Amino acid sequence: MRTVLLTGFEPFAGDATNPSGDAVNLVADHWTGPENLVMAVLPVTFHGARLQLLELIVEHSPDVIIATGLAGGRTGIAVERVALNLKDARIPDNSGEQPVDEPSIRHAPDAHFATLPVKAIAADIMAAGIPASVSYSAGTFVCNHVMFTALDGGEPGDRAAGFIHVPYATENAPEGQPSLPLSDIAQALRIAIRTSLDTEVDHSYAAGSIW
Repeated sequence: MRTVLLTGFEPFAGDATNPSGDAVNLVADHWTGPENLVMAVLPVTFHGARLQLLELIVEHSPDVIIATGLAGGRTGIAVERVALNLKDARIPDNSGEQPVDEPSIRHAPDAHFATLPVKAIAADIMAAGIPASVSYSAGTFVCNHVMFTALDGGEPGDRAAGFIHVPYATENAPEGQPSLPLSDIAQALRIAIRTSLDTEVDHSYAAGSIW
Protein backbone atom coordinates (compact mmCIF):
# COMPACT_ATOMS: atom_id res chain seq x y z
CA MET A 1 0.00 0.00 0.00
CA ARG A 2 1.33 3.41 -0.96
CA THR A 3 1.59 6.13 1.68
CA VAL A 4 0.91 9.83 1.28
CA LEU A 5 2.23 12.40 3.75
CA LEU A 6 0.10 15.56 3.78
CA THR A 7 1.10 18.48 5.99
CA GLY A 8 -0.24 21.92 6.81
CA PHE A 9 0.76 24.60 9.29
CA GLU A 10 -0.50 26.06 12.53
CA PRO A 11 -1.58 29.74 12.62
CA PHE A 12 1.11 32.43 12.54
CA ALA A 13 1.61 36.20 12.28
CA GLY A 14 -1.38 36.93 14.48
CA ASP A 15 -3.95 34.95 12.46
CA ALA A 16 -6.40 32.90 14.50
CA THR A 17 -6.45 30.07 11.97
CA ASN A 18 -4.38 28.71 9.11
CA PRO A 19 -6.33 27.34 6.15
CA SER A 20 -3.55 24.91 5.27
CA GLY A 21 -3.84 23.18 8.65
CA ASP A 22 -7.63 23.33 8.54
CA ALA A 23 -7.74 21.89 5.02
CA VAL A 24 -5.42 18.94 5.69
CA ASN A 25 -7.52 18.08 8.74
CA LEU A 26 -10.62 18.16 6.55
CA VAL A 27 -8.98 15.91 3.96
CA ALA A 28 -7.92 13.44 6.65
CA ASP A 29 -11.39 13.42 8.25
CA HIS A 30 -12.97 12.27 4.97
CA TRP A 31 -10.16 10.11 3.58
CA THR A 32 -11.34 6.77 2.18
CA GLY A 33 -8.09 5.55 0.63
CA PRO A 34 -7.18 3.12 -0.72
CA GLU A 35 -3.75 4.60 0.00
CA ASN A 36 -2.56 5.25 3.54
CA LEU A 37 -2.78 8.95 4.42
CA VAL A 38 -0.54 10.41 7.11
CA MET A 39 -1.52 13.95 8.11
CA ALA A 40 0.36 16.42 10.28
CA VAL A 41 0.06 20.09 11.20
CA LEU A 42 3.57 21.49 11.50
CA PRO A 43 4.73 24.33 13.73
CA VAL A 44 5.60 27.60 11.99
CA THR A 45 9.18 27.41 13.19
CA PHE A 46 12.24 26.77 11.09
CA HIS A 47 13.74 24.20 13.46
CA GLY A 48 10.55 22.52 14.61
CA ALA A 49 8.96 22.13 11.17
CA ARG A 50 12.10 20.61 9.67
CA LEU A 51 12.56 18.24 12.61
CA GLN A 52 8.96 17.04 12.60
CA LEU A 53 8.93 16.56 8.83
CA LEU A 54 12.12 14.48 8.93
CA GLU A 55 10.71 12.36 11.75
CA LEU A 56 7.54 11.71 9.74
CA ILE A 57 9.56 10.73 6.66
CA VAL A 58 11.70 8.28 8.65
CA GLU A 59 8.69 6.78 10.41
CA HIS A 60 6.35 6.40 7.43
CA SER A 61 8.58 6.28 4.31
CA PRO A 62 5.96 8.08 2.22
CA ASP A 63 5.70 7.58 -1.52
CA VAL A 64 4.26 11.10 -1.92
CA ILE A 65 4.84 14.20 0.21
CA ILE A 66 2.56 17.19 -0.25
CA ALA A 67 3.30 20.00 2.17
CA THR A 68 0.95 22.97 2.22
CA GLY A 69 0.96 26.48 3.66
CA LEU A 70 -0.80 29.82 3.57
CA ALA A 71 0.13 32.52 1.09
CA GLY A 72 -2.10 35.41 2.06
CA GLY A 73 -2.89 37.61 -0.92
CA ARG A 74 -2.88 34.86 -3.51
CA THR A 75 -6.16 34.35 -5.32
CA GLY A 76 -5.94 30.62 -5.97
CA ILE A 77 -4.07 27.41 -5.34
CA ALA A 78 -0.36 27.77 -6.15
CA VAL A 79 1.57 24.59 -6.94
CA GLU A 80 5.21 25.37 -6.23
CA ARG A 81 7.89 24.26 -8.67
CA VAL A 82 11.12 25.44 -7.00
CA ALA A 83 12.49 25.50 -3.44
CA LEU A 84 15.48 27.72 -2.64
CA ASN A 85 18.20 26.80 -0.20
CA LEU A 86 17.60 30.04 1.64
CA LYS A 87 16.15 31.30 4.91
CA ASP A 88 15.51 35.05 4.75
CA ALA A 89 12.67 35.77 7.14
CA ARG A 90 10.80 39.08 6.88
CA ILE A 91 9.11 38.31 10.22
CA PRO A 92 10.07 36.04 13.13
CA ASP A 93 8.70 32.51 13.16
CA ASN A 94 6.48 31.38 16.01
CA SER A 95 9.51 30.70 18.21
CA GLY A 96 10.93 34.18 17.63
CA GLU A 97 13.67 33.00 15.27
CA GLN A 98 14.35 35.30 12.30
CA PRO A 99 17.19 33.98 10.16
CA VAL A 100 18.49 36.28 7.44
CA ASP A 101 20.58 35.21 4.44
CA GLU A 102 21.14 31.69 5.80
CA PRO A 103 20.94 28.40 3.92
CA SER A 104 18.16 26.00 4.75
CA ILE A 105 20.70 23.17 4.67
CA ARG A 106 24.43 23.83 4.57
CA HIS A 107 26.40 22.27 1.71
CA ALA A 108 23.17 21.39 -0.12
CA PRO A 109 22.33 22.55 -3.67
CA ASP A 110 21.14 26.11 -4.20
CA ALA A 111 17.67 24.90 -5.18
CA HIS A 112 15.54 21.82 -5.71
CA PHE A 113 12.74 21.34 -8.21
CA ALA A 114 9.53 19.71 -7.02
CA THR A 115 9.21 16.07 -8.00
CA LEU A 116 5.41 16.24 -7.94
CA PRO A 117 3.72 16.53 -11.35
CA VAL A 118 3.14 20.24 -10.75
CA LYS A 119 1.58 21.11 -14.11
CA ALA A 120 -0.75 18.12 -14.05
CA ILE A 121 -1.85 19.04 -10.52
CA ALA A 122 -2.58 22.65 -11.46
CA ALA A 123 -4.46 21.55 -14.59
CA ASP A 124 -6.59 19.02 -12.72
CA ILE A 125 -7.48 21.51 -10.00
CA MET A 126 -8.49 24.08 -12.62
CA ALA A 127 -10.56 21.44 -14.42
CA ALA A 128 -12.55 21.06 -11.20
CA GLY A 129 -13.42 24.76 -11.32
CA ILE A 130 -10.96 25.86 -8.63
CA PRO A 131 -8.44 28.60 -9.57
CA ALA A 132 -4.88 27.26 -9.62
CA SER A 133 -1.51 27.93 -11.19
CA VAL A 134 2.10 26.82 -11.19
CA SER A 135 4.23 29.09 -8.98
CA TYR A 136 7.96 29.72 -9.18
CA SER A 137 8.50 31.24 -5.75
CA ALA A 138 7.71 29.50 -2.48
CA GLY A 139 9.12 32.50 -0.61
CA THR A 140 11.98 32.36 1.88
CA PHE A 141 10.06 31.66 5.08
CA VAL A 142 9.14 28.35 6.75
CA CYS A 143 7.07 27.12 3.77
CA ASN A 144 10.08 27.21 1.45
CA HIS A 145 12.24 25.68 4.20
CA VAL A 146 9.86 22.74 4.53
CA MET A 147 9.69 22.26 0.77
CA PHE A 148 13.47 22.26 0.49
CA THR A 149 13.72 19.78 3.38
CA ALA A 150 11.22 17.44 1.73
CA LEU A 151 13.22 17.46 -1.50
CA ASP A 152 16.74 17.24 -0.10
CA GLY A 153 18.64 14.08 0.71
CA GLY A 154 16.65 11.43 -1.13
CA GLU A 155 17.70 9.46 -4.16
CA PRO A 156 16.06 10.32 -7.50
CA GLY A 157 12.84 8.35 -7.82
CA ASP A 158 12.52 7.70 -4.07
CA ARG A 159 9.33 9.71 -3.76
CA ALA A 160 7.32 12.52 -5.27
CA ALA A 161 7.49 15.63 -3.11
CA GLY A 162 6.56 19.28 -3.27
CA PHE A 163 4.59 22.15 -1.82
CA ILE A 164 1.24 23.82 -2.42
CA HIS A 165 0.37 27.32 -1.23
CA VAL A 166 -3.26 28.08 -0.50
CA PRO A 167 -5.08 31.41 -0.10
CA TYR A 168 -7.09 32.44 2.92
CA ALA A 169 -10.25 30.45 3.58
CA THR A 170 -13.36 32.53 3.00
CA GLU A 171 -14.70 31.58 6.41
CA ASN A 172 -11.80 33.28 8.22
CA ALA A 173 -10.20 35.64 5.70
CA PRO A 174 -9.18 39.12 6.83
CA GLU A 175 -11.34 41.81 5.30
CA GLY A 176 -10.34 42.63 1.75
CA GLN A 177 -8.13 39.58 1.26
CA PRO A 178 -8.77 37.17 -1.64
CA SER A 179 -9.96 33.78 -0.50
CA LEU A 180 -11.51 30.44 -1.40
CA PRO A 181 -14.02 28.38 0.56
CA LEU A 182 -12.25 25.91 2.84
CA SER A 183 -14.12 23.08 1.12
CA ASP A 184 -12.58 24.12 -2.22
CA ILE A 185 -9.10 24.23 -0.69
CA ALA A 186 -9.56 20.73 0.73
CA GLN A 187 -10.90 19.49 -2.61
CA ALA A 188 -7.84 20.93 -4.36
CA LEU A 189 -5.59 18.99 -2.01
CA ARG A 190 -7.53 15.77 -2.65
CA ILE A 191 -7.06 16.32 -6.37
CA ALA A 192 -3.34 17.00 -5.84
CA ILE A 193 -2.98 13.71 -3.98
CA ARG A 194 -4.79 11.68 -6.62
CA THR A 195 -2.94 13.33 -9.50
CA SER A 196 0.40 12.77 -7.79
CA LEU A 197 -0.38 9.08 -7.33
CA ASP A 198 -1.76 8.50 -10.81
CA THR A 199 0.51 10.62 -13.03
CA GLU A 200 3.68 8.99 -14.32
CA VAL A 201 4.76 11.82 -16.65
CA ASP A 202 3.92 15.44 -15.91
CA HIS A 203 2.02 17.53 -18.42
CA SER A 204 3.94 19.89 -20.68
CA TYR A 205 2.32 23.24 -21.35
CA ALA A 206 3.32 26.89 -20.98
CA ALA A 207 2.98 27.87 -17.32
CA GLY A 208 5.88 30.23 -16.88
CA SER A 209 6.06 33.86 -15.93
CA ILE A 210 7.58 36.90 -17.63
CA TRP A 211 8.23 38.71 -14.35
